[in-house]
Amino acid sequence: MDIRHSCSPGETRGFDTTQLRANYLIEDLFRAGEVSMTYSHLDRTVVGGVVPQVQPLLLKSEKQIGSPGFLDRREIGVVNIGGEGRVTADGTDYDLAWTDALYLPMGTADVAFSSTDAANPARFYFVSTPAHATHKAQKITADDAILLDLGTQSDANVRKLRQYIHPEVCTSCQLVMGVTLIEDGSVWNTMPCHTHDRRSEAYLYFDMQPKTRVIHLMGEPQETRHLVVGNEQAILSPGWSIHSGCGTGRYGFVWSMAGDNQDFTDMDFVDMGDLR
Repeated sequence: MDIRHSCSPGETRGFDTTQLRANYLIEDLFRAGEVSMTYSHLDRTVVGGVVPQVQPLLLKSEKQIGSPGFLDRREIGVVNIGGEGRVTADGTDYDLAWTDALYLPMGTADVAFSSTDAANPARFYFVSTPAHATHKAQKITADDAILLDLGTQSDANVRKLRQYIHPEVCTSCQLVMGVTLIEDGSVWNTMPCHTHDRRSEAYLYFDMQPKTRVIHLMGEPQETRHLVVGNEQAILSPGWSIHSGCGTGRYGFVWSMAGDNQDFTDMDFVDMGDLR
């Protein structure tokens, strides 16, 4: 398990490209036949990737989790961005197609990930946050999610945002999670940008061609920085940072939030004239 410590705005201003990437970008998240995890001290969020092949892969606790079972005091959201697969939780099977999601509550003891076809394996992306109560396990498809059609073609930011783990869809302790897909011909996401100091966020960029890149904007509004992000790489975003991006081609992203509330509209918008 990789460990990422929290960084203040002051020290982040002095980071070069290598340091920015080392602290905020997760590059090698999906490895065949493995469960890969990164533990972030931003709201103690764990970000993971699972690529099962012939044999199922188990979700196991690590020292940083501090409990015998991974979900003894945590909840987890899973989104499949690969071939068809299955998550088995305490003996119950959940079949997940592309962009299907699954919420598993605190107290879930045994979690196994498997692929329907080893030649086209599932690629499970998960985010886990601390929990204080046990809620209902729930599979959420794209049709089950809340759909928001956002943006305009004149602003090159037409996109479909789906809220999967959201109070109006699926009850959780603090985790909020969804998927945004950028329409063909559009390139921008989350612009105009915002911050929300009450919550941290994680982004997984996916559904990109090999040569496509997203220029992810981060940092304080008056001290912006950027990261060049490839397919299936994830960003850790502290509450004081903007989180916006522009792609060289079509892309999507899985977003998740953790922190003081689950209010999706709790945002501090930044005027374009204030960006530097």
